[in-house]
Amino acid sequence: MDQRKVTLTLASLFIAGSAFISASVAQAEPASTSGKVIQSGRASWYGPGFHGRKTASGETFNTNDLTAAHRTLPFGTKVKVVNKRTGQSVVVRINDRGPYAHGRVIDLSKASAQAIGISGVDPVAVAQL
Repeated sequence: MDQRKVTLTLASLFIAGSAFISASVAQAEPASTSGKVIQSGRASWYGPGFHGRKTASGETFNTNDLTAAHRTLPFGTKVKVVNKRTGQSVVVRINDRGPYAHGRVIDLSKASAQAIGISGVDPVAVAQL
């Protein structure tokens, strides 16, 4: 690969990474749960194996979007998810069904989980907006 291609590739990755970080961090807020808390439980995240595939709503899943999977909420519903461990919250849009793991109430996209400090499974409160 010539130097020009390497420079352009690195610049593209930097810009894409900056946009991803800005979108995720900008959505994280302190833990006030405006809206009615409709569920408490454990949240996890999903993404790498599902990125680019169709969600239950019919849209293409993007692990970098602020979206989530919920068993019963209507597609398009916006909810605030508060990580009880970190105190951070994020507003996500429901676009898929799940989680299918026992004891979990919501599956977050990777960007949503990162915005509130979830790297595995954490206790959360889900508030409908």
